[in-house]
Parts: sequence; structure tokens; C-alpha cells
Amino acid sequence: MKKGLLFFLTIILLISTLAGCSQGSKEVQGEEVKENGKTVVNFWSFWGSETRRPIIEKIIKDFNDSQDDIIVKHTFLPWGDIWTKNLASVAAGNPADVIINDINSVAQRAENEQVEDITKYIDPSFEKQFYPHLWDTVVYKNKTYAVPFNTDTRLLFYNKKAFKEAGLDPNKPPQTWDELEEYAKKLDVKSGNKYERIGFYPLWGNIGAASWMTSADEGKGFIDNNKLNINTPKKVEALEWVMGWQERLGENTVQSFKSEFGSEQANPFIAEKVAMWVDVGTFYTQIRDYGKGMEFGVAPIPSYKEGSGHFADGGGFVAEVPKGAKHPKEAMEFIKYLTGLEAQKYWAMKNFDNVANIEAAEATSKELKGTDQMVYQATVKNLEKTKMYPVPVEYPDYNSRINPNIDNALLGKVSAEKALKNAEEQVEKMNKK
Repeated sequence: MKKGLLFFLTIILLISTLAGCSQGSKEVQGEEVKENGKTVVNFWSFWGSETRRPIIEKIIKDFNDSQDDIIVKHTFLPWGDIWTKNLASVAAGNPADVIINDINSVAQRAENEQVEDITKYIDPSFEKQFYPHLWDTVVYKNKTYAVPFNTDTRLLFYNKKAFKEAGLDPNKPPQTWDELEEYAKKLDVKSGNKYERIGFYPLWGNIGAASWMTSADEGKGFIDNNKLNINTPKKVEALEWVMGWQERLGENTVQSFKSEFGSEQANPFIAEKVAMWVDVGTFYTQIRDYGKGMEFGVAPIPSYKEGSGHFADGGGFVAEVPKGAKHPKEAMEFIKYLTGLEAQKYWAMKNFDNVANIEAAEATSKELKGTDQMVYQATVKNLEKTKMYPVPVEYPDYNSRINPNIDNALLGKVSAEKALKNAEEQVEKMNKK
């Protein structure tokens, strides 16, 4: 019996050994993951749409074909799920090698040791490829934790046909808040007590009350160099200004118009029910595809006062190496390609997206034609006026304290001053806690 058992165990061991050998050079659970002699770099993104997935897959293929040492494998994870799974994989010690993540929260992940310090993999000249306001977001305590990939900026889109009808010069968009109000009233079209077209409303489009408040306050965010700038005179004035638009138009008008909003042809700007509209540059692709023949222009968001400066806030994404990644060096080789001239230009041309690489952005501006070029050049120029507002590590959830108070003011429950006073007190308590 003992000899039979020993023979049986020997056979099982031999089969297991052969099975292991049959995997060739691929070793999934070990320190090295190889395929055909190449190091496998696992890359996670949320780009799974019919438009974007082929673009990122082409960039990956080009990188894989460009060298013989690394093979990148792409995994698509849905928006939202990707970051939850990333944190879980980091905690479990088995993360991807490269992931696309939010640009304004890099410092949070660095502080929480969820992302690798990549400083040693880049030389001092590397950062010069990227817009300075984007690079600032990836540096924490003088160390680099990510590389900017893409970004956005907000512009004023305006209907030139409506401008002509209202007696306004279609080549002279409003430059200040006062002009914006003046133009909006002229662009309003009413039939009796009912609005058929609204000139402008500051909370429609891709913008919120916070953007107007920071614009009025010389571009200062709610927290600047660890100093709270929430309840400031300029921000109070700006919030009151936003509230005044609803008072002029009437809450019922605002709500009834908003209830009909949709995308594509149902977008109120494309449907020509709203004459001026703030949105990110890629909004143009909806106008291009669904607003055939529409006469429109783009301009910087009007400034608070003449000479106070045009401001826009931006977001975007970075490529980073999650903490505990098996192949940080090889991951960085792919990230350098992903954020380099060739890949960034391809992404920009195909997606009409603002990329982080300066040379790629400028090259795209030159190669696009017609209206495509006009809008893209405006977005690139507007990046000079765009500010980022990274989440401070001392106030990781500050927006959850501020936004409900702003909402209360917009709903008429409290004054603007009271709302911002409450917000600042609540955020201050968060830091002390």
C-alpha cells in the first residue's frame, strides 16, 4: 500500500512539474511576468467606447511593435469601478503596472502610499514637455508620482446667428460679466411671458457656481497653499451674482428649460434655445456632428471685471504606477511613450482632446483644418488661463462640506454670505479633526 501511494504521489508531482513547464516563460504569480521573453506590463484604463478603445489599442500596438523587451496588455474597466478595483489590488499587493487616474487627486494617493514614486525614472528635462499647471499636480513633497496625459479647459460657445438677430457683433463676444448680462438680455426671446430662447444662464453647461466664485476672486480656489479662501468678499459677491440670474429669469423658467435638456440634437445650445453656453472644448464635436450648419464662435469665459483676467478651471487624467507594481521600470517606459509626442498627437487628432504634451498640442493645432482648427487652437490658447485645483491632503473631502452650502444658497434657503461662512467653518473643523 505504501509503495502504491508513493508511486501515485510521484506521478502527481511529475504532472504538476510538466504543467508548470508547459507555460513556457510566462509566470503569473512570481516577481517576473514574461511572455515570449518579454516583460508583460498590465495596463488598466476606462477607455472602452467604440471611439476611444481602438485609439488606445493602436497606441499600445505601436509601442509593442517599437521594441523587443516589453509587451503591454490592456484591460478595460468601467468608469468608477477602475479606481475601486485599483485600491483593492494595491491593498492586496497585486496591482496593475500602469493605470489612468484622476489628475487632481495625485497628492492624495501619494500621501496614502497608493502610488509609486517615479522620480528616479525620469530626468530633470522630462517635465518640460508638459504644461506647467499640469505638471504641478503630479509633484508631492518634491517627488513625482504620475505623468499628465490629457486635460480640458472651458470656453464660451456663442451663437453667431442669434447675435446678428439681436443686433450684436458676431465677432465680438462679451468680455466681462457686465457685458455678459447685457448681451444675455438682448439675446432673450420671449413670447408673452414664455421664453423661447434664453441668452445665458451661468449654471448651464459644463460649469458650476464654484468656477464663477474663483474667477471673481483672482482665480483663487477655496483652499490656496493650505489657506482657506471660502468666505471671501469676492466669492460672496460672485455667488450673489449667480443667484441673481435665477431671480431675473424666474425659477419656473429655469427649471422648465432644464427639464428639456438632453445631448446631441436635444442639447439646448445646439437646438438654439440658449444663445451662449460654457463647456469644455470637446463639446465642439457635438456641434460638429449634430448642429449641421450652425454658426458659432468660441471665446474665453468673460472676466469678472475689465482687466481682472479670464479664468477657466481644468481637470484631466494622468498615467501612474500603482504602489506595489511588479514592473515599475518597464511601466515607465510605456508611460513615456504614452505621453510622448507621437502617441499624444495621435490621441489629440482622433479624439479632439486636449493633451498634456505641449509639442503634441501645438502640432495638432497646426494640422487640423477649418472649424476644427479654430476651436482646437482656442482651447490650446485657453490652457494659459486655466487653473487646476488639486485636492489638498489636509482637506481630502472639502467639497462635500462646501457644495451643500452653495446648493442651499441657490435654493434660497440661506444668504450667500451665510452659506460660505457655514462652509468655511465646516471645512476648518475637518482639518482640526
